[in-house]
Amino acid sequence: MLDIRHFSYAVIKECFVDFDNRPIGVFDSGFGGLTVARELVKRLPEENIIYYGDTAHCPYGPRDPEEVRSFVLNICSWLISQNVKMIVIACNTATAAGLEAAQRAFDVPIIGVVEPGARAAARATHNRRVGVIATQGTVDSGVYTRAIRNIDAGITVFSTATPRFVEIAELGIQMAKGPIESYTSLASKVFIRPAFQEIAQDYLDPLRRCDIDTLVLGCTHFPLLKALIGGVIGSQVKLISSATEVSLDCADLLARQESLVEPGNVVIRRFATSSDNLDEFCSFGERVLRMPLGSVEHIVL
Repeated sequence: MLDIRHFSYAVIKECFVDFDNRPIGVFDSGFGGLTVARELVKRLPEENIIYYGDTAHCPYGPRDPEEVRSFVLNICSWLISQNVKMIVIACNTATAAGLEAAQRAFDVPIIGVVEPGARAAARATHNRRVGVIATQGTVDSGVYTRAIRNIDAGITVFSTATPRFVEIAELGIQMAKGPIESYTSLASKVFIRPAFQEIAQDYLDPLRRCDIDTLVLGCTHFPLLKALIGGVIGSQVKLISSATEVSLDCADLLARQESLVEPGNVVIRRFATSSDNLDEFCSFGERVLRMPLGSVEHIVL
């Protein structure tokens, strides 16, 4: 079967005559999923998007999986009511706890971030020793170990819960100025602070001793910490974020279902959050996406 995931958006659209202008629904527990939304915008620039950040319930990681599953189903139900054509669960903890339940409950295609990240890690590793850092909920679920070993049973997976990385990422969002590229690059100094480095060393030194050559950033907040994580784990370890792979999967799925938006569509992107602090959400969102968000909606589900 032809793999169309790496064809350009323009080439893919020329191959199809049926189109679907309904939006893509994307959600996360807060800010982190905006890194996934950014890759979707880059890969599918003419698609309409509705993004929901459940910041009022962030973080999902320490919560009971049943509670997280209820959040997932509620948000998916709301997105369905907004007439989306597919849903991206842009949160690892929510994917682990609720993806399968959501796929059973709703008729639209729903994808998560774990399988794409696992696939990218399996491709990247040379010594077949892969580390995973994630929230406690994601690690406890074992979802990455299963996903990676389903691809290659010979890969050894070492998982570590790094809950304080979410706190550090949120602090960095408040401290940093300018576009996201100014503090997600390996050269960024925003997160290079002694207190942050000490926490990172406590988390990552055991993984270094496991001789991993690939590290999955198993939370959509963690790409914000590339400089901190990369500086501690070492340049010989490849850092894997699922955001790009997710965007490729979305393009592939929509193309195969002939559900891409029609040419010349006037793009509509809506952003909503459960947080009371709409200005903070809007400020960070504009830095991530490098475009005005317009009016952010306050919606509590």
